[in-house]
Amino acid sequence: MEVGVDARSYVSDGQRVTLVPLTIKRRQNRKLLIPPTPDAAAATGGFDVPMIKTLGKAFYWKRLIDDGTHPTTSDLARALKLEPGWAAEVLRMTMLAPDIVEAIFEGRQPRQLNLHTLRGREDLLPRDWGEQRRLLGFPGA
Repeated sequence: MEVGVDARSYVSDGQRVTLVPLTIKRRQNRKLLIPPTPDAAAATGGFDVPMIKTLGKAFYWKRLIDDGTHPTTSDLARALKLEPGWAAEVLRMTMLAPDIVEAIFEGRQPRQLNLHTLRGREDLLPRDWGEQRRLLGFPGA
């Protein structure tokens, strides 16, 4: 296991794991994900709660596929009563560069980056992380 510089990310079995301090609050019959405090979020795109929730689902679903609970995206979609195309679209978000995912969770993503700009971009979103940074408007890319 290789620990990242800030001890909030590490590599385990060849996969990078980034820890984001989210708080789960119960409201009536629902659970709400509360992102970290918005100190850095004011100058950037701010916290995009729908995108944070969707990313959380994506990585949770990926874990269900990776650990064999649901061997394929179709099996996962069937078990969760979802459209397979939508499940695949959400799962593609796990291919984002780790620093992009971290920026989204911390509310530091560029203003123009939102869930709409990420979903359905299979052909437009490159697998190369440097290209992703450039295309999605991250500084220094």
